[in-house]
Amino acid sequence: MTIFSLLGALALAAVICIGAPAAGRAEVAVDLELVLAVDVSGSVDPEEARLQRDGYVQAFVDPRVIEAIRSGYLGRIAVVYFEWAGFGYNTIVVDWTLIGGADDARAFSAALADKPIVTARRTSISEALQFAQPLFDANGFTARRRVIDISGDGANNHGRLVTLSRDEAVLAGITINGLPIVNDRPSRFGRPPMPDLDLYYRDCVIGGRSAFLVVADTFTDFARAIRRKLILEIAGRTPGRPVSPVRRVAARRSPPCDAGERRWQGFIDDF
Repeated sequence: MTIFSLLGALALAAVICIGAPAAGRAEVAVDLELVLAVDVSGSVDPEEARLQRDGYVQAFVDPRVIEAIRSGYLGRIAVVYFEWAGFGYNTIVVDWTLIGGADDARAFSAALADKPIVTARRTSISEALQFAQPLFDANGFTARRRVIDISGDGANNHGRLVTLSRDEAVLAGITINGLPIVNDRPSRFGRPPMPDLDLYYRDCVIGGRSAFLVVADTFTDFARAIRRKLILEIAGRTPGRPVSPVRRVAARRSPPCDAGERRWQGFIDDF
């Protein structure tokens, strides 16, 4: 090999090395990879959005949540938090973070509290699930359990049908847990909330191994509900009852899985 051939080969090798990804870097094993997906759609006013965000901020510094993390086989989890609405609005607020104790949890909580809150129009649970699923890929972590924790105060009314996105995630081995926020307050446009939202979440949104619901009875109950839900998710447990109906009526029927789309289009919502 001539000196020119040798120099050319070295230059090519340098280019290849520079362009190559950091191959071989080991993923960090954790007990749980958890995606927190939080509704900031048009039906959520700024005060309610703040109640939700503060619920997570408080939960991650709660000793019971930290104890649940430390009690796992590895004693650490990985978490990412994003907020969603419709029209392609999915925004990561705090990216994947390793939490292995009180200091990590406080840092995550502080980062969450520091970010501004922005709301957007429409409600696309289906798009939120589509956005969440690839977040598990190449995130630097590996776990036997991968969970999407999705909360919201209404049914899907934008994008594809929610059951299509749910089934895709379940087929990929992901569990979807739900936190429906049930309340009697009309939206800012005067529209009443959809009845039996907890049953809609049960039948149309959650899915996968050991999937469950925790229901928030209005936004003021959100902090309690999300703390309980996080403890159960982190510990790999489910509540004693799959649904806690906070509105007790003589007869309850689960809404159809296109209930949100039908309401948006102006159909009568007597399901």
